[in-house]
Amino acid sequence: TVAKKGNEHTGWKKIQKSRFFFGGLLAVSLIFTLAYYIRQERAEAMYRELKLGQDEAAVLGGISLAALQPQALEEEPEPAMSGETVEADTPPHLENTIDFTKLWERNEDIYAWIAIPGTQVDYPVLQHPADDAYYLNHTLEGMSGLPGSIYSEKVHPKDFSAAQTVLYGHNMKNGTMFGSLHEYEDAAFFKEYPYVYIHLPERTLVYQIFAAVQFSNAYLPIYRNYEEEAGFTAYVEELKSAPGQADREIKVPYGSRLLTLSTCIGNDADHRFLVAAVQVEEYERK
Repeated sequence: TVAKKGNEHTGWKKIQKSRFFFGGLLAVSLIFTLAYYIRQERAEAMYRELKLGQDEAAVLGGISLAALQPQALEEEPEPAMSGETVEADTPPHLENTIDFTKLWERNEDIYAWIAIPGTQVDYPVLQHPADDAYYLNHTLEGMSGLPGSIYSEKVHPKDFSAAQTVLYGHNMKNGTMFGSLHEYEDAAFFKEYPYVYIHLPERTLVYQIFAAVQFSNAYLPIYRNYEEEAGFTAYVEELKSAPGQADREIKVPYGSRLLTLSTCIGNDADHRFLVAAVQVEEYERK
């Protein structure tokens, strides 16, 4: 009987130890999960402040974030007078009010600003001078982890003069960063919001989206020789033929400048979601 009680006591102690162990493991897991979401929300809040430019936004590093926000689309021009013609497909101008001088005080790696009307994409674009993958998991203020930043790699000139420029961003579940690009999977949305704006310090580049598709996870900067007609044409044709939305009526001739926005597709590591656009206009900053 004594031995039986001793065995029962030993078994109870083992159960208690197991409870303590798994309870502690759960507590640690919850702490790390909470810390992850707090860090992520802090990073996203910083980008929201940059994006929204609210009057009550915090002042980080002595710079008012409200001063960095691009304004809404310029007012539509008045109807043409008799004898004047207005092209129906001319993209509206998006005023470039980005204060790059103040942005550079925050981070010298910022070199452009991307805005896509109709989506949540309204962010600075960065390029690290040494580590191509740095901004995959760092914000412009150096905070590690998601949501990272919108960025390009050193292979691409910062003036977007290459035949193909690729920008990367995370597919965030709440639609931030490049998460809202997936809205282009809808045909009506694809048709309604066709333009991408790249603000540079002295000018703005306008691109028209011609494809929003599932593509392989090939490394795009060297996937084709975009400087040669055969490689360029083959890439454009692949994009227009891939699963998703594509407008074959949009001309993308050899010699055009392409902008490809790349993000992930859920847990599908074998494919990327690409929004591809061709430059159709350029205008100087007012």
